[in-house]
Amino acid sequence: MSGNPMNIPPVSIAAAKAALIEQYADPVLRRRASMLWGTRGVGKSSIVRQVATHFKIPLIDLRLTTIEPVDIRGAIYADDTLAKTVWFPPEFLPPPDQHDGILFLDELTAADQRLQISAYSLILDRKVGNYRLPDGWQVIAAGNASFHGAVSHDMGTALADRMFHFNVQTVIGAFLDHAAEMNFAPEVMAYLKVRPDRLDDTQAQLSGDHLIGASPRGWEDISNVLNSGLSATAKRVFVQGRIGAANAAEFFGVLREIQAGADVVRLLAARPGAETAALLPKSLDALYGMIYGLLAASVDDTTLSRALEIIEQLPDIKGSTPLPIREAQTLSMELLMQRALSTGLEGAILDSPSYQRYAERRQRDGGDA
Repeated sequence: MSGNPMNIPPVSIAAAKAALIEQYADPVLRRRASMLWGTRGVGKSSIVRQVATHFKIPLIDLRLTTIEPVDIRGAIYADDTLAKTVWFPPEFLPPPDQHDGILFLDELTAADQRLQISAYSLILDRKVGNYRLPDGWQVIAAGNASFHGAVSHDMGTALADRMFHFNVQTVIGAFLDHAAEMNFAPEVMAYLKVRPDRLDDTQAQLSGDHLIGASPRGWEDISNVLNSGLSATAKRVFVQGRIGAANAAEFFGVLREIQAGADVVRLLAARPGAETAALLPKSLDALYGMIYGLLAASVDDTTLSRALEIIEQLPDIKGSTPLPIREAQTLSMELLMQRALSTGLEGAILDSPSYQRYAERRQRDGGDA
C-alpha cells in the first residue's frame, strides 16, 4: 500500500470487538476471515483474546514475524508405503477433532512475503498443503499499513477481497472506560481526560522522525510504573523512556498540578461541609485528578459513600477559572456506579442520600440518573 488507501470509516476498539463477537456467532460469516488494521498499541491483539474468552473457545495466536515459512506448511517426509513424499502439518494448527476456535494471524503485513503465501492460503482457502482448517474455526488477521509507520508489505486486492476489514482507531472514551475497569493509575486517566490528543501521537512521532512516542499500550505501561514501588527518580526515567522526553515533561507538569490541587486522602477524611469545600480542587487538571483518585479509592461501602458526598459538593468550588462542574458530577457518578456494579457495592449507591439528591436533580433537569 502506498499513501493512505484505507477507504473504510474508522471504528473504535470496542465496536470492533462487538462486531467480531457477532461474526463468530454466525456460522456462515465465521468462515470469512477478518482483518484488523491499526497503529501499534491500539489493542488489536487484546480484543481477539477477549472474543475467544467470551465464547470460551481455543485461541491459536501466531506471531508471523517469529516463525519461518516452513513452520506453517509443515515438514515433508518420504512415505515408503505410498511411494510419495507427504507433509506433516505443524502441531500448532488445530486438529480435525477440535471443531471450534479462532486462528489469529498477528503481524500479517510485516511477515516475510514467503510466509505470507502460506498464511494467505489459510485465509483464502482455509487450508495449506493437505491440511484443512476445521469448519468451526474463524481466521482473524491483524497488521499495520505503511502509513502507520510500521514495517509493512503490500496486500494485494485479491487477498483483500477475501476478508472483512476493520480500520481500528483509538477513541478516548472507550480507552478511559477500559482504563477504569483495569484500575489504571488515576493520574494517567486524569491526564488523558484533559489531554485526549496525547493518547496516541503516532503521526507527530513520524513527522518528527522520533523513535519513541505515546500509544495506548504505552500509557498502560506508564500506569504500571506509577503504581509500582519505584522511586520518583526511577519513575521519571521509565516514563521518559516509554513515551518520549516531550510527552513525559508535559505529563509530569500536569501531575504536579494534580498532586498540588487534589489531596484525595485528606478529602476522604474531611467532614462534609466547609471542611470539604476548603479542600476541593480549583483547576481542571486537579478536578479530574480528584475524580479518578476517588474512583481508585472507592473500595468499600464507606469510601464509596464518602466519595459520593464529595462529588455532591463540587458546586462549592470557588476559583478564578470556571470549571465544568455539572459535567464532572455526571462523569463521577457514572464512574462510581460502574465501579459499584462491578464490585458488588451498588447498595452503597442506592442508600446514599447524596446520590438520591443527584438523581432527583437529574430528573428535574430532564436527564436520566
